[in-house]
Amino acid sequence: MATHYFTASSLDGFIATTDHSLDWLLKQDVDPDGAMAYQQFEKTIGALAMGASTYEWVLEHEQGEWGYTQPAWVFTHRDLPVPDGAEVTLTQAPIAEVHEAMTAAAGEQDLWIIGGGDLAGQFADAGLLDEVWVQFAPVTLGAGAPLFPRALDLELLDVARNRNFLCGRYRVSRRTPNTK
Repeated sequence: MATHYFTASSLDGFIATTDHSLDWLLKQDVDPDGAMAYQQFEKTIGALAMGASTYEWVLEHEQGEWGYTQPAWVFTHRDLPVPDGAEVTLTQAPIAEVHEAMTAAAGEQDLWIIGGGDLAGQFADAGLLDEVWVQFAPVTLGAGAPLFPRALDLELLDVARNRNFLCGRYRVSRRTPNTK
């Protein structure tokens, strides 16, 4: 079992615009069944975590529906709606505590940190992030939510092209990041 941060990024390192929009991403050319695509990755996931902004974006763009079958933990300090039938836990608990609950819920499957570079960074800070998968879109945003708002050493495991996307899969190094 592994904990993955699977996301898309602009070439200049942003996962969303300053107003949390992903419109730039949704108009990109990608093969949903191609190399390192979401559809195959998602089949390996038994539980997921996301931040409040990602959760609200998902609900807004799915018209209040919940498209995930896996149990999900949403890190938030706000009272957010939970769609009927969705296995969603709103939490302020420590990362390690939530990771333990996610691991128990996932069985033999992997864990996915969906959105929020800072949330993925908190999992990394706790030593609980194993891999980072990034699909780089052929666009620059100039500003927005960063891919990772902290130093992190990674080891390249795999690369692929999926139509217009440059895809990379990295292992998180357990050594202290180089701060030079």
